[in-house]
Amino acid sequence: MPIPAVRLNHAVLFVTDLERSIAFWTQVFDMEVAAREPRADAAFLRLARSGNHHDLGLFGIGATAPRPGRAVGLYHLAWQVDTIDELEQAHLTLAELGALGGQSSHGATKSVYGADPDGNEFEVMWMLPRAEWGEYENAAPVDRLDLNGEVRRWSGVRTAGRLVGDAAR
Repeated sequence: MPIPAVRLNHAVLFVTDLERSIAFWTQVFDMEVAAREPRADAAFLRLARSGNHHDLGLFGIGATAPRPGRAVGLYHLAWQVDTIDELEQAHLTLAELGALGGQSSHGATKSVYGADPDGNEFEVMWMLPRAEWGEYENAAPVDRLDLNGEVRRWSGVRTAGRLVGDAAR
């Protein structure tokens, strides 16, 4: 069953110098730093007029010693679905295709990960209603995802393509 993505939500890049890249992207597109994750040497940037949690993720890998399997460039693309139920279906689809790479909760977003036949990683994510971001407004943790629990809590709630705070339960 195809995954019913509604849009490309964000891109994530591996960069050699995190601070230099933050300065560049914030200057060029007037982005703000929405969240930082020091454990991963990462920053998540939001466009000034965006209702998104983040539009660009940056992961610093260093100039001389990239992490194994990682090089400067695209890390992954994130495809957004409208409901947590669609995220659950994406999980099943990726598992059936042998393409499921993992899953995680980033607070304001819930994600499953896959890889295409060439090994290109991608994320399928669902975003909580903006009013529910709470402590995750300026955070992007990488925590274990209890997908069944999230489905029980959020089933039927639509969030993609809505204005900020416009999603109704």
